[in-house]
Amino acid sequence: MKELTMNTRKLFYSKNFFLFNLILVGVLVGFTLSFFAFGVSLSGKTGEVAHAQERPESWASSGYTRADTVPGSFHSVAVRALPSVVELKVTEVIKQSIPQQRGWPWDFLQPEGLPNGNQPDNSREREFKTQGLGSGVIVRHSGNSYYILTNNHVAGEADEITAVLNSDEEYPAEIVGKDPRKDLAIVKITTGDVLPVAALGNSDELRIGDWVLAVGSPFGFVSSVTAGIVSAKGRSGPADNISDFIQTDAAINRGNSGGALVNVQGEVIGINTWIAAPSGGNIGLGFAIPINNAKQVIDQIISTGKVEYGWLGVSISGMNAKLADKMDLPSDKGAFIHNVYIGSPADRGGILPGDFITEVDGKKINNREELVRIVGNFKVGERVDFKLYRYGIRQSITVRIGERADNKTIQSRQDELWPGVIVVPLEEHAIQELDLDGSAHGVLVANVEQKSKAYIGGLRPYDLITEINEKQLTTLLDFYRAINSSDTDEFKIGFIREGNQYFVGITR
Repeated sequence: MKELTMNTRKLFYSKNFFLFNLILVGVLVGFTLSFFAFGVSLSGKTGEVAHAQERPESWASSGYTRADTVPGSFHSVAVRALPSVVELKVTEVIKQSIPQQRGWPWDFLQPEGLPNGNQPDNSREREFKTQGLGSGVIVRHSGNSYYILTNNHVAGEADEITAVLNSDEEYPAEIVGKDPRKDLAIVKITTGDVLPVAALGNSDELRIGDWVLAVGSPFGFVSSVTAGIVSAKGRSGPADNISDFIQTDAAINRGNSGGALVNVQGEVIGINTWIAAPSGGNIGLGFAIPINNAKQVIDQIISTGKVEYGWLGVSISGMNAKLADKMDLPSDKGAFIHNVYIGSPADRGGILPGDFITEVDGKKINNREELVRIVGNFKVGERVDFKLYRYGIRQSITVRIGERADNKTIQSRQDELWPGVIVVPLEEHAIQELDLDGSAHGVLVANVEQKSKAYIGGLRPYDLITEINEKQLTTLLDFYRAINSSDTDEFKIGFIREGNQYFVGITR
């Protein structure tokens, strides 16, 4: 027994036992502190309740609303949006000529002496139908007529259109009018039934990061809903479309075109139009036309069957910081006028080639696309104030807006463009590439509009314009001051091409 006691005492005073006790004490102390801390986090006055993810009071003063929170379900949004979104089945009849080939022995029956070019035309036509699929949104109701907004590329040149509702009811539809510039169209169904009409929201209030739903019939799956957020606003689209697009990662696929992009209140804030998809399927890059861009189109097509656009009568481009500096401009935010159509509203109002427009009717202009879109929305005959820079000096000009003709008509008026060229500064790399003398000066021709007076006169890209009416040119400002001269309508232009000096004369 005495030996056992001594062994126990030895164990108690041993190094290993001391370490064990130290670890045990540490565990007990840590558990006690953590329990105390946990108790403090739950403690409060009697009757107080702590709610998980409770919104702090400071949120109320920061402008956040219930729409800013992540909803537990989009069911109520879908219930509101789905009934007014339809599937559009489009059929187009295509006619194709079928040449009839003679074969032996019928070749022997060909009359002698009949030239090959005058042989009887034995071709005949065949018709075949192509099927298309898209979506649309019921946006207006008048009497027994219900008007459906969709994309122009969905309606196309359809011979037959069928609208399929969320309830599976089908109605024949007809095209009322189209707007190729914004890729929009209105089709109409006529029925005595009561159909739901979409609520149109305000796309200007949309913010990056807001929740949105894409509603449509992708690949023929009627009444499909996908959710995502607004990824960006003001995106440029296809070259022939003047809308500034809403970008979203809500899944959009083929067949969604013309369908609705809705906010969490179930209001339509966009018309789904195109996707960036190298593989042909959704990769989270979908684009919708803001509904505010479509409201005027809806009104005009329903009332007149067509869309009327305002026209300024200029050819324009964007600006970069380097060029802005050479033009004595305060920034590169705006739209640069390269050419003016003679006799156009811009010409009559006093806008000149080389002007840089920064503001229209009190609205700042950031780029070329904004100017095109804003001018297009003005009514024909409306007087509009333009703020611009000319030769580095800020000016104000008032222009009476004209009516824009179709693209084909505008293209046929290229001979009215003045001066008909786009010029850029002469840079060191251009001097080397064109093998020019080190003392070369002037402005370099970047483009010449076909059929313009400059083109007919003989100017071509890469020509170096060195003088106008015997005035030497060094900068872009020199060029525009000379070509805009009001002292004469005749301009003798000297230029260098492949090391040789030439002159052309053009009349404004």
